[in-house]
Amino acid sequence: MKNTFLFLSLFGLLIACQPEAKTSPEVEKVNPAELWGTNPWPEIRKKRINQLLPDALKNAGVDVWLVVCRENYNDPIATHVGGENASGTAAFLFFTDETGFHSLVFSPDGEATALDDLDIHEKVEPVPRGESAVAKAVEFIKGKGFKSIAINTSASNEMADGMTHSQYQELAQLMGPEASKLVSSEELVYEWLSIKLPEEVEILTKAAQLAADFQVEAYAMIEPGKTTDADVAKFLKAKMVEYGVTDAWHPDQNPNVNSGPDRGHSHATDKVIMPGDVIQTDFGVKLYGIWVSDIQRFAYVLKDGETTAPEEIQKYWENGKNGSRAALGAMKPGVKGEDVDRAQRDLMDANGSLYVPWSTGHPVGYVAHDVGPNLGGARLPNPRPAAQKLLKQGMVFAFDGFHCWKQADGTEKTISVEEMAVVTEDGAHYLIQPQEELILVGKK
Repeated sequence: MKNTFLFLSLFGLLIACQPEAKTSPEVEKVNPAELWGTNPWPEIRKKRINQLLPDALKNAGVDVWLVVCRENYNDPIATHVGGENASGTAAFLFFTDETGFHSLVFSPDGEATALDDLDIHEKVEPVPRGESAVAKAVEFIKGKGFKSIAINTSASNEMADGMTHSQYQELAQLMGPEASKLVSSEELVYEWLSIKLPEEVEILTKAAQLAADFQVEAYAMIEPGKTTDADVAKFLKAKMVEYGVTDAWHPDQNPNVNSGPDRGHSHATDKVIMPGDVIQTDFGVKLYGIWVSDIQRFAYVLKDGETTAPEEIQKYWENGKNGSRAALGAMKPGVKGEDVDRAQRDLMDANGSLYVPWSTGHPVGYVAHDVGPNLGGARLPNPRPAAQKLLKQGMVFAFDGFHCWKQADGTEKTISVEEMAVVTEDGAHYLIQPQEELILVGKK
């Protein structure tokens, strides 16, 4: 984590040297190439394939994994296996035999050289024009006598559901009587993508820090009675452009700035931020086009004569913060996602919070709601299967501590502390310093 602390120090100096947006339209621009350096994804991807995928194959109980990539309508796993630039159909095979782990690609000959130059796979075999890469892969599979062939078809894991119906039909026809060996890759993809390497956790830490710092800056520019939720969102969008990062999820919903009743995941509206409002911002950024953060920061808008939040609001905040700490304390290898949810919901119930329908947390990494255990289900009669999954070392989560109350107009308002944490050998720890106090807007 040494590099992370160096980054944060440099990042703080960078912020301090910039002119204030309020006083000058000239904002010093940051060169993203200088800030982020060379994209580490190619090397990290190769390391993930060679270090993590063999265990994923073993844990999922499959002999070989077949991924079919193609142009325009590609498999969602393509970027993870090196098939993002596929034009003609290519077949990627990953398997372990008596000699060890192997990766083999059957690629159209017009693209095979370029793919081989990336040095991701052990072997890239060119397929002459007019011949089928999938047929070549099936011939190899049959020759090896594999008993279970994982393919990307799944009803529960969208990252493992990239094979089209026509691709499946072609594959099944080529397999003939052995088509019965085809199984879903959902467990394999789950086992592989849910674990992050230490260098990935460092990048996610940077993404989390940016999201948190940008939100604090956004709250500092608010003028109560004038600034709207949409204005705060525009400020955050400008910071993303300035720093060369992109949206962690759908651009129309990132960020979600909400100074009124609960709206769930939605766009920021033109509601004017007023004294007495509690403001929630749900925001994330993507680094290198791969890794994303998901962080929420909460603020209270002071009324005339106030120097702190009212006692009741402060109590809600403390309860929500304690819920977050309870969830973090429950995270460790071997516990179910449902157990983490239960830890903070027990605290919610004890503190008189209204029920909140959202899960306490979710995996985060390559997308905001990533592959891995769901931290939810503790109050549901039939929790989703992902809530029964076990936490493992290297998993990263975004999670809340909730407290919800009824407002005078009958609407509900939720306050929480959404942070990011990584599961370690003996527990879990926050990626960045968590929010300890409500941010006070309008404080002199």
